[in-house]
Amino acid sequence: MKNKLLFLGPPGAGKGTQAKIYCNKYGLDHLSTGDLLRDEVSSGSELGLKAAEIMNKGELVSDELVLSIVEGRLLNIEKGWLLDGFPRNIKQANSLKILLEKINQPLEAVISIKVSDDYLIKRLLARGREDDNKEVIINRLKIYREKTAPLIDLYSKEGILKGIDGDSEIDVVFSCIEKALG
Repeated sequence: MKNKLLFLGPPGAGKGTQAKIYCNKYGLDHLSTGDLLRDEVSSGSELGLKAAEIMNKGELVSDELVLSIVEGRLLNIEKGWLLDGFPRNIKQANSLKILLEKINQPLEAVISIKVSDDYLIKRLLARGREDDNKEVIINRLKIYREKTAPLIDLYSKEGILKGIDGDSEIDVVFSCIEKALG
């Protein structure tokens, strides 16, 4: 079973849900960049203090800082890991690849969860979050297509991409992921 993984998909595709289930079942560390940043900030580490300063200004944390945090976490993992939410664009993917080669932990497989726009919009609106209105969701999907979707081609060319239909129930999607990674 592959144990150095990346899950990709548009907002609301279920990446985080599937990643948690997979990591719990197979004992991998789930590296969600949002969680990593929050953990680093709460730890009061040097990197955490830098991240907090940037985040408190409402700015995005630099790729370099995120990579440093990811590297620190990866160096302390024995069983394997699953990245969720990073990389978000080609530049980040290239930086991540260099980092993973440096620490001798190359990415083994990328799961791309594909979900139709209608299904995504319905799913996100049902969550009932304040920032989940139709206009915001459509904009987030547009940004995903512009910035993150090109990663699908990149990882497909590397021969490590597995496409999964995410328009199903959680357990059905999970079963498809297990088959793709088995």
